[in-house]
Amino acid sequence: MTDILKAAFIFVAPHAVAETHNAWVKTEQVHVKMIAVSNYLQAGDLLSALYEEGIRAIELCAGFGHLGVAHMVEKAAGKMHVGVVRFDLHPGLGNVSGDSLFK
Repeated sequence: MTDILKAAFIFVAPHAVAETHNAWVKTEQVHVKMIAVSNYLQAGDLLSALYEEGIRAIELCAGFGHLGVAHMVEKAAGKMHVGVVRFDLHPGLGNVSGDSLFK
C-alpha cells in the first residue's frame, strides 16, 4: 500500500468549535483528523472542506444517532465513505443519542 488514507473522526461535544477543537494523528499509511462538533449541522458543514483536504472517509462517533448518520450520508453525497461507531445511549452525552439532543 503506497497511498495514504486520509480520514476524519468526528465526535459530538457540548460547546465544541470545529475550527479550534481538532487535531491530526498521522501514521505512515493513515492520517486521521479528529474533530469535535457541537451539533449535526456543524458536522455536515465541514464535509466540503474536508474533501478539499483529501479526506475520503468519515468515521462518526457514537453520539451521532440514526438521524445524524443519515444527515452526514446525505451531506457526503457519495464523495466520501461514512462509517459509524455505535452506542444506543452515549455515556458522554448523558446517556442519550444525539438524535434526542439535536431535534
